[in-house]
Amino acid sequence: MVLEFAASERSSVGLEWELALVDADSGNLRQVAPAVIEAVADDVRHRYVKPEFLRNTVEVISDVRRTVPEAIGDLERGIAAIHDATGPMRVDLMGAGTHPFAHWSQQKVTDKKRYATVVDRAQVVGRQQIVYGVHAHVGIEDRAKVLPIVNSLLVYLPYLQVLSASSPFFGGDDTGYASMRTMIFQQLPTAGLPYQFGAWSELERYVDDMLHTGVIDDFTEVRWDIRPAPHFGTVEVRICDGTSNTFELAALAALVHCLVEHLSTQLDEGRRLPTMPAWFVHENKWRAARYGTDAIIILDDAGEEELVTDALPRLLTTLEPVAERLGCAAELDGVREIVRRGASYQRQREVARTHGGGPAALEAVVASLVAELHAGRPLPTAAQVS
Repeated sequence: MVLEFAASERSSVGLEWELALVDADSGNLRQVAPAVIEAVADDVRHRYVKPEFLRNTVEVISDVRRTVPEAIGDLERGIAAIHDATGPMRVDLMGAGTHPFAHWSQQKVTDKKRYATVVDRAQVVGRQQIVYGVHAHVGIEDRAKVLPIVNSLLVYLPYLQVLSASSPFFGGDDTGYASMRTMIFQQLPTAGLPYQFGAWSELERYVDDMLHTGVIDDFTEVRWDIRPAPHFGTVEVRICDGTSNTFELAALAALVHCLVEHLSTQLDEGRRLPTMPAWFVHENKWRAARYGTDAIIILDDAGEEELVTDALPRLLTTLEPVAERLGCAAELDGVREIVRRGASYQRQREVARTHGGGPAALEAVVASLVAELHAGRPLPTAAQVS
């Protein structure tokens, strides 16, 4: 088959943010997404709000923008529209990779054929997907650049995964992972790490085989952590856990935006982009999901290793001139703030510890996540205040 890649402006950016609908009193999930979508239908901001896989979830999206701050502004408009609709329902919004204590067996899937197909095919694995993520699209002006950029982004995947890690709890338990969402989502048949194709024709052959054997009905059902998005003309980075606030989301989006533009420029200059063997990429993903900021990651195809937070400053220094060009220098600098304050998974565990563990502690975790979404930035834990 021929897989067309749409025309797109270089380094245009678009964002998607999946958010949980929670009860304003108990913190448990509320399955009211259809009512929320209906309530915002007549609002001029409705185009920023979309339904998602589960009825406890809404997604806010941006228009195609030139800068990360512009895209964040769209998300904020979508959130404001949702809050206007959910206030009378005693419902609030929560951002994280998982809900800390809601049970998957009690959740209902949105009434849409493609979602029903996921559950029918994946069964219990499909029904367990109480997970929330952030997706960032960056425009690529030349199809020949797409696969080299996708393959090279896999080297940087653990940085994004560590910084966004926000799912230590699942089903009422501390999983021991910084990002349990990663482990849950990759179980879907076409999710997880992408294949490192060397030519567009190889990707076309893969898609043709998947269509022929009935694995997928269209390419959007290939849910890789990083993938081409041919219908948009973008590379889409999907590895990030859902964030609890726009400050951290902007930092992650800026990092993605700058990485893609940096790699695109390297290709323009005739440079070979860094890559690493699939087994190193796989190990890095697991280390980042398990250990978060304590992960010792593999840096290159030679197998050199370093603590992720020690390696990160060099990457940020490299990207700072790119951020200036793209208008997201302040947002990229927010990455340092995430490391300084601790990632969301660390703050969540600290809140739970402060509240003594048990169900009440996880309700406090949800309350802290809701408060951060309203504040638009991370909030200090009790330990940080003292």
